[in-house]
Amino acid sequence: MSGHSKWSTIKRKKGKADAERGKVFTKIIKEITVAARQGGGDPTGNARLRTAIASAKLANMPAVNIERAIAKGTGELPGTVYEEFIYEGYGPAGVAIFLEVMSDNKNRTTSELRHVFSRHGGNLGEAGCVAWLFDPKGIITVAKNAVDEDRLLEVVLDAGGEDVNNEADDSYEVCTAIGDLESVARALEAAQISIQTRELSRIPQTRVMLEETDAVKLMKLLDALEDHDDVQKVYSNFDTAPEVMDRLKEN
Repeated sequence: MSGHSKWSTIKRKKGKADAERGKVFTKIIKEITVAARQGGGDPTGNARLRTAIASAKLANMPAVNIERAIAKGTGELPGTVYEEFIYEGYGPAGVAIFLEVMSDNKNRTTSELRHVFSRHGGNLGEAGCVAWLFDPKGIITVAKNAVDEDRLLEVVLDAGGEDVNNEADDSYEVCTAIGDLESVARALEAAQISIQTRELSRIPQTRVMLEETDAVKLMKLLDALEDHDDVQKVYSNFDTAPEVMDRLKEN
C-alpha cells in the first residue's frame, strides 16, 4: 500500500509481481482488523472500515478473508493484536520519509526500521521531524481509458473533491479532503466511472529535486521499507526531472 508520491507513481508503472500479492493482502487485512477493533465491525457506522473493505474488494480479496479479519478485530476470533505507530526519517539528499506502521512489537520494529534506513543511506528521525510536511488527503485512482479528464473533473468538483492529477501515464489521481473521500467515490460510481483504488493518503507540501544517482538510492530505500512486514504505507517528498523519471520507470 504505497503512499502518494513520485515513487508510488513509478511503482504502479512497474507493476507488482504475483509473488507480492500475499503481502498486499496482509497489509489490507491488518488495516481491516485495526479498523474493526477501533470502530466496530459494522462498516455502516465505521468509515475507516468501509474504506478498508473497499480497498480489499478492489484488490480482489476473497470475502471470507475480509469477514475473518473483521471478526479478529472485534474479538469474535482470536488473533494478533496490532498497534499503530508513526515513524519519520530522512533518505539520501535529505528527502523526508513518513511511515504508517502496524506492529505487535514496537521495539523489534523500531530496531529493524533503523537498520533499513542506515543500510540505505538514510536515518530514522525523531517524532514530528517531517510529519508537518505531509497533508492527510483522500486519493482515488481512475484509469485514463475509463473517462475523459474534463468529465472526471466535473464529477469530482461537483461532489466536493479538490483536484484531478494526470501525472501518471495510465491513471488519474483524484484528491479529496479526508472527510470527502467516500462521497466523491460514490459520485464516481453513480456516474459509472470505474475506480481502480481509493485510500487515505498523505500529500507532500514541498518536494526535494533529486539527480538520478540519488533518486536510485532513494528508491532502493523506499522499496526496502515497503517490503517490511510491519510497514503499511510509505510517503516521501522527492521529485526528479521528467527524463530521469522516464528512465526510472523503465528500470
